[in-house]
Amino acid sequence: MQFEVWAPQADRVTLHCDGATGALERDPQRAGWWSGQARARDGSRYGFALDDGPVLPDPRSRRQPDGPDGLSAVVDHGQYAWRAVWAGRGLPGAVLYELHVGTFTREGTLDAAAARLEHLVELGVTHVELMPLCPFPGRHGWGYEGVSLWAVHEPYGGPEALKRFVDRAHELGLAVVLDVVHNHLGPSGNYLPLFGPYFTDTHHTPWGSAVNLDAPGSDEVRAFLVGSALAWLRDYRIDGLRLDAVHALHDTRARHFLEELSAAVDGLADELGRPLSLIAESDLNDPRFITPRTENGLGLHAQWNDDFHHAVHTALTGESQAYYADFARDPFAALAKTLTGGYFHDGTYSSFRGRVHGRPLDRARVAGHRLLGYSQTHDQIGNRAQGDRLAAHLSPGLLACAAALTLTAPFTPMLFMGEEWAAGTPWQFFTDHTDPELAEAVRRGRRREFAQHGWAEEDVPDPQDPATRERSCLDWSEPDREPHARVLAWYRRLIALRREQPDLTDPDLADTKVAHDAEARWLAFRRGDVRVAVNLGKEPAAIPLGTGRVEVLAAWDPVRAPGPDGLLQVPGESCVVLIQP
Repeated sequence: MQFEVWAPQADRVTLHCDGATGALERDPQRAGWWSGQARARDGSRYGFALDDGPVLPDPRSRRQPDGPDGLSAVVDHGQYAWRAVWAGRGLPGAVLYELHVGTFTREGTLDAAAARLEHLVELGVTHVELMPLCPFPGRHGWGYEGVSLWAVHEPYGGPEALKRFVDRAHELGLAVVLDVVHNHLGPSGNYLPLFGPYFTDTHHTPWGSAVNLDAPGSDEVRAFLVGSALAWLRDYRIDGLRLDAVHALHDTRARHFLEELSAAVDGLADELGRPLSLIAESDLNDPRFITPRTENGLGLHAQWNDDFHHAVHTALTGESQAYYADFARDPFAALAKTLTGGYFHDGTYSSFRGRVHGRPLDRARVAGHRLLGYSQTHDQIGNRAQGDRLAAHLSPGLLACAAALTLTAPFTPMLFMGEEWAAGTPWQFFTDHTDPELAEAVRRGRRREFAQHGWAEEDVPDPQDPATRERSCLDWSEPDREPHARVLAWYRRLIALRREQPDLTDPDLADTKVAHDAEARWLAFRRGDVRVAVNLGKEPAAIPLGTGRVEVLAAWDPVRAPGPDGLLQVPGESCVVLIQP
């Protein structure tokens, strides 16, 4: 078997494989690369020693059976017998469902998650978005401190379990999106700097030195990241990638890394004959991310839209701290602006940032499905002091309004696991660091962060306490009892409406029309012949729809069609979807 590694700073590289050792030779065709042959098979353990240093895992390891600090293992991807015949599924018309493997079930494995996929089919979602799966120290964590960017966290089940999950999802008609982190690696178990200039001090991020995308040696670093992305899509038959915090990918080169990545992914899609998607997380409000490369954009297929979330959240809760401040001044106007223009900050002043932020979308050229809309995500829940969901504070009626806004807006909707039944479990920040000093630093840092906002230390869950993860696991007995069952039925009905009513998947952002009354706390919008009305106030609201034939498609509480006056009477904390040709 051929082994190879990029180690431009080494004078000698020794391969250790299944107890045997052998020197690798410099590759005369590729500067900094070393290669050699050794007897190996699927499961063989191996690593590389640089000069006189310790044996290290392979930077391109496909498996880490003993965690990030252990030896790598050979993976023969050809041994898995795929069952599903799968043509792929693109983003237009999609409904995404964000899922964390470690808390979706108490077992916290890919196999246990796969056993629950029929729930998602019955719900009506089309894509499962898995939070990061790369290995990290310990058993439980969010996954954003992963290392070994080509491998699957072993406690989740390793490579074979991911293939079984994807296979089962495809059998059920579900596409799979994987959250990947290219902007940093975890502080523990990261050996890349010992092999080469994977990081640079030219730029800095909240996690330290930036990944090297534009300094000397960056050609190989970019190839490393692109290769990892393509491996997920090819070897595991993943349908798309969610790219974490792309604003932290600092790149001053003429051809941005994301443009290079999108070109490679589109090329693989053509080769495989199925659609592949790249979805960015970005807070820059920069349309170039989702503008085609042929129009001088970066060519990503979609991006998360936090502005829509912030507008919905402030309208529902009244919260006004930190980045919510600008939205909270007039949340209904903010919501109206995002529903019709995508971004709220589109060249406007952001008080949270202390500067002008964003750039307008060209609504005539950017399809609505390129923006993901949501009322809850892992970030927006887990980064709260106690990981409290909307369900911890809002009535079922207001939760129904949040669902109606998310699932009928002109965006690709995304749900966070358990949201569909108003889960009573929180989703808190938890870690399982094996380094005692790092564990204590994370614990203190978390409590110090929220102490600045008035939280007592004892009220902020200890990330290292196993009970914090346990509290965050979904309770699968909830969907069968009230009020959860009613909320679940509402989500199912709204998602079904997206399939039944073409206007709800119309990609034309400019076609959405909005009216609202901030004092009465109602908002209504039109998409083609479909009308959506939400009343966030406690008192009934009279919402002008005009005269004409009206058919109620779905209502949280009973409503009657408007009378001769054209006013629709919507009960307090309730919502309705109608069709008015």
